Amino acid sequence: MKNLPRALTLAASLLAASAAISQTFPNAPVTMVVPFAAGSGTDSVARIVAKKLGERLKQPVLIDNRAGANAQIGAQFVAKAKPDGYTLFMTTNTSHSANPSLVLNLKYDPIKDFTPIARVGELPFALVVNKNDPAKSLKGWIDQVKANPGKFAYATPNSTSLVASETIKRIAGLDVVAIPYKSSPQALTDLIGGSVQMYVVDLGSGMGMINAGSVRVLGVTTKEPLKSMPDAVPIAKEVPGFDLTSWNGIFGPAGMPRPVVDKLNVELQEVLADKEVQKALSQLGFETWPTKTPEEFAKYVTDQLAHWGTLIKQAGIRPE
Repeated sequence: MKNLPRALTLAASLLAASAAISQTFPNAPVTMVVPFAAGSGTDSVARIVAKKLGERLKQPVLIDNRAGANAQIGAQFVAKAKPDGYTLFMTTNTSHSANPSLVLNLKYDPIKDFTPIARVGELPFALVVNKNDPAKSLKGWIDQVKANPGKFAYATPNSTSLVASETIKRIAGLDVVAIPYKSSPQALTDLIGGSVQMYVVDLGSGMGMINAGSVRVLGVTTKEPLKSMPDAVPIAKEVPGFDLTSWNGIFGPAGMPRPVVDKLNVELQEVLADKEVQKALSQLGFETWPTKTPEEFAKYVTDQLAHWGTLIKQAGIRPE
């Protein structure tokens, strides 16, 4: 009992310190690292979210594109950053769900090296072909590929495109060749030019070309039709067993102060509830889908890591 007043004093001091951190953060610009190139879907989402988040935090939130190696470069940078809340990471299932099963000797741990803050939502992908492709439906395209084994190639600038394409290839029994790319814009350019015949593209990158009629959508990765593209058929309708969700969210380095994590989580909830933000994101085909707490997001990340590991194993994709 003699130590009780001392313990209460210590607890009160810790609470006061936590409150002080929360009240003073941030007092300088915040950097949001994006592990993909400018113009990618994740980059577009990050810029919309960062602008509104900066307004709420009353400090600029600056985008830092660190593209390359399937999001590994950005992930490694953030994992080594100071965990003070001034370096955030807007990333996707590529770095935190797929890479651990696709990359040998991965130089970061998606669970141990990061602090989950909040899931942002789902960035749907669409299976697109050249506008002059004779196939007018996903079934028609699959039949066309089966009639011409080895003559079709698909673009793959990220893990989601790779896993989605290989899953379709496995389930439908197709003989198609994977062509790796460094970025979505390059892949789209070659699809339009005819160098590749199919690409599962994120709508943030592809919506402009889709709206312009440069490419044709044959299916979407979501389980239900999208509000923004109600006529696009979910791939699972034609490829039974296809189950892929492309999510994105915001992390920080491991060891961030809890008051800072909580403040960022609360502010992000407000950002994602903002009607202007929702409208801007919906124009990218993005579906907001926030988690309420960091713990909820952490569990989701762990569950998705296991799910994508199963998908990759079933698709027969070997780590490199």
